[in-house]
Amino acid sequence: MKKLLLLLALGVSLMAETLTLSGSVISDNQKMITSRFMGFVTQVNADEGEKVKRGQILYSIDSREIDSAKRQAELSLQMYENQYTNVKLNLERYKRLLKKDMVSKYEVENLQLAAKNLQDMINIAKARVQEVQNQYKYLHVKAPNDGVVVAKNIKVGEMAMPGMPAFVLSDLSDLKISVEIAEDNLGLIHHGKKVIVKIPSLGIKTIGKVTAIIPNSNPMTHTFKIKISFKTMNKSVYPGMYATVSIN
Repeated sequence: MKKLLLLLALGVSLMAETLTLSGSVISDNQKMITSRFMGFVTQVNADEGEKVKRGQILYSIDSREIDSAKRQAELSLQMYENQYTNVKLNLERYKRLLKKDMVSKYEVENLQLAAKNLQDMINIAKARVQEVQNQYKYLHVKAPNDGVVVAKNIKVGEMAMPGMPAFVLSDLSDLKISVEIAEDNLGLIHHGKKVIVKIPSLGIKTIGKVTAIIPNSNPMTHTFKIKISFKTMNKSVYPGMYATVSIN
């Protein structure tokens, strides 16, 4: 009888030493996708829930803003080139006149300086034209990595604004379990501690590892958020799935 009571007490003690927390799957690499330039959306190529590949075009915007900048840059370049041509013609003429002592050396040097300054302005204008030309590639907003579209906030015909998220993309190759642990139990965990991870809907049971302890307590619940890395067991795991974490 004493042995039976001892075994029961030991079992209760072991059960008390296992803490099970409820949480959910998250992507530790979730990106807000936005455009660099303002423009009307001309094409949308992905929907919510769709898996996309790195480099895939998510949406495109019109080129009116860049077209305008390009025209201005090209006009500036043409203006400087015309001025340079005129200065060069005058410089050659003044050099001939200098040989006949019909103009001063000072006037020739001024024209040489003007020609040099205009050549510098031409080089700057050419660089500006090339810079604007390179901006056309940003009219097609691409996925920065493989992932799944978890939110789409844009439609054809709407205005795309820089800084306004058009897509939210979650990287499925960098999934974690996010749970909250009570302040009193914070001493049970540390970075690298191994825990048991379960995702009931997929029948996954595997070993996870604590990768982050967020040092910011929730003042309403007095809990801390922790993140646990785990293996997906080659199953289709998605952000938002219910999971449990057991800590010995």
